[in-house]
Amino acid sequence: MPEAEIILWSKLKGKQIYGYKFRRQYSVGSYIVDFYCPKLKLAIEVDGMSHLQQGSETRDNERQKYIETYGIQFLRYINTDIHENLEGVIEQIGETIHELEGKRNILNSPLEKGE
Repeated sequence: MPEAEIILWSKLKGKQIYGYKFRRQYSVGSYIVDFYCPKLKLAIEVDGMSHLQQGSETRDNERQKYIETYGIQFLRYINTDIHENLEGVIEQIGETIHELEGKRNILNSPLEKGE
């Protein structure tokens, strides 16, 4: 794993963020995402320098759209985000988790189930 991924993984593993389990190098169809929380359907990608090359943005967008067809929420960071603003990255992941928890609670409420 690249250094930025190692740093972020050290904060995600062991259910450190609100008790949610993240997996690393998780397969979605024919693609692999860097980190994935199955319970929330949340994928996190950390892009290095190779993602800044010509044509990479188009491929990354196509890949992300495909992964999102599985109902997966996507967060994307670049290496410098991790190195220079790790606290902000963790905060944004936490905010996204709270948003997804809220959606799960609504979907699992008795009113939504027609009870």
